[in-house]
Amino acid sequence: MSIPRARNVLIVAGGWPGHRPLEVAEIMARELTREGFAPEISDSLAVLSDAERLAATSLVVLNWHMGVEDEQVRLELAPLLDAVAGGSGLAGIHAGLGDAFRLEVDFQFMVGGQWVAHPGDDGVTYTVNVVDHDHPITHGVEDFNVTSEKYYMHIDPAIHVIATTDFDGVAMPIAWTKRWGKGNVFYCSLGHQPAIVEQPPVLQLIRQGMVWAAAPPEG
Repeated sequence: MSIPRARNVLIVAGGWPGHRPLEVAEIMARELTREGFAPEISDSLAVLSDAERLAATSLVVLNWHMGVEDEQVRLELAPLLDAVAGGSGLAGIHAGLGDAFRLEVDFQFMVGGQWVAHPGDDGVTYTVNVVDHDHPITHGVEDFNVTSEKYYMHIDPAIHVIATTDFDGVAMPIAWTKRWGKGNVFYCSLGHQPAIVEQPPVLQLIRQGMVWAAAPPEG
């Protein structure tokens, strides 16, 4: 029996193993299943070239960390960009979406930002400030502290910021949304390790972000 497009989710996981992308993908799949979706995990970038499959997917969760440059040269991302522009959602966290393909400018434009640095590396304690309390993604999430990498990002001013952290007096986006054509895009810079993803406020933000991105956009 075919799965309705509205419930069909593709999670693409891999890249640098230090972020344990497949373990994080399993957490994402678990949460999506609990929300009534039918997620499938792929560990191959080849699936991103399958335009028909992507177009039949309500949500693509990209958890591909720091793809190496020779892969990027061969990678064809037009089907993914077209699928999102056509109404499929896109979601991801940390380097899985925010530092996936460093040479792919159109991809970065779609995501709305790109990782630059994480001063202090892992183990920095900081506060995540919810700045849009009315958004479905932040429903029930209050400000919280996390000890992890603290991402400094290049960002597109067109993004809608829903959570930030302080970076020497600058409000640096932690989580945002964006429209790409008819598609919803959700990104959150948290998620360095599975233990961070499993922290309740982080997990709630990610789960609600994926669900929001999968919904048909309004307007």
